[in-house]
Amino acid sequence: MTDLVNLAESLPAGLAVDHPLVLLALALALLPLVATPLRGQPVPALAPLPRDSLSAAVSLALRGLGALALAALVLGLAGLHLRAQMVTRQGSGAHLVLLIDRSASMDNTFADRQPGQGEESKSTAAKRLLMDFLARRPRDRMGVAAFSTSPMPVLPLTDHHDAVAAAVAAIDRPGLALTDVGRGLALALSQFEGDRSGASRAVLLVSDGAAVIDPRVQAALRDAVKRQPLRLYWLFLRTRGARGIFEAPRTPGEDTPQAMPERHLNLFLASLGVPYRAFEAESAAAVGDAFAEIDRQETAPLAYEERIPRRDLARWCWALATGASLLLLLAKLAERGLGTARVSATMDGRAGAVAVPPARQDAGRAA
Repeated sequence: MTDLVNLAESLPAGLAVDHPLVLLALALALLPLVATPLRGQPVPALAPLPRDSLSAAVSLALRGLGALALAALVLGLAGLHLRAQMVTRQGSGAHLVLLIDRSASMDNTFADRQPGQGEESKSTAAKRLLMDFLARRPRDRMGVAAFSTSPMPVLPLTDHHDAVAAAVAAIDRPGLALTDVGRGLALALSQFEGDRSGASRAVLLVSDGAAVIDPRVQAALRDAVKRQPLRLYWLFLRTRGARGIFEAPRTPGEDTPQAMPERHLNLFLASLGVPYRAFEAESAAAVGDAFAEIDRQETAPLAYEERIPRRDLARWCWALATGASLLLLLAKLAERGLGTARVSATMDGRAGAVAVPPARQDAGRAA
């Protein structure tokens, strides 16, 4: 039994079987090499006939087809398959966390009203453009987080883009009231804990507003980016008529986090000491341009692992056994007997040069 298990494990790299005991039947594949299903002929000897290389090759091929059919049948019954494995590949991309604002204001249009006929809310426009962004980056590992009144973990870093697309597809659900962007950023940064791959890492914040960040949260964010260096992008979905993140205060006393939270969030993110860029968009087209720019910037070389699932080879074994058996069946149906008269004529034709004269035949009879 141990020897059989060792035999199953010694298959070529990546191959395995579900039922090693069935491999004992592989000995049956030797039968066509010592026996033949073709009909024998009552001919005492073929030595006088010329050597027929084609017939010898056909005979050898038929025996090989028989052995192949039996071997394929046994391997199919044993459950031959390719093992699941991880393959390291080289590409370009990054490890990205999408941090999405789910506050109630995201349910309005860029004109700050409920969507009407033919209009998109900011969350719907962001969802559509994020889907396009995902489609252009098949090699990235992505995570998704959200925030409103509190941070909401959605999906950890993964290379399963179907799951990422499903998470992004849910961002246009009705939002909640507040915008706790500070703890949302802390949650996004925590997604990179334990990531030792060396790949480029970035957080993409998609929001239409900001709020005052508690000093303790600010300190925690500064500590997090020191431990996990990364790039920061803020895509600010600016409501028409609202203050911009680059807009200077109109009066000196107005320049406070409470009065201009978006401006001060931009200043805080720029002070973290990591590469940071903010995009201000007042329309879906401007959002698309910002995503395109981020797509161009995050194209560093990336080594990634791709999981190759188990692949069943039994069906190919059945197909091979069936094909070989059909060829053997055709050979059997095409089989023809030599016939006594044909053999006699052939033998007489070959022996004509040494025929016995009539006189000697008569002498032989008299004797």
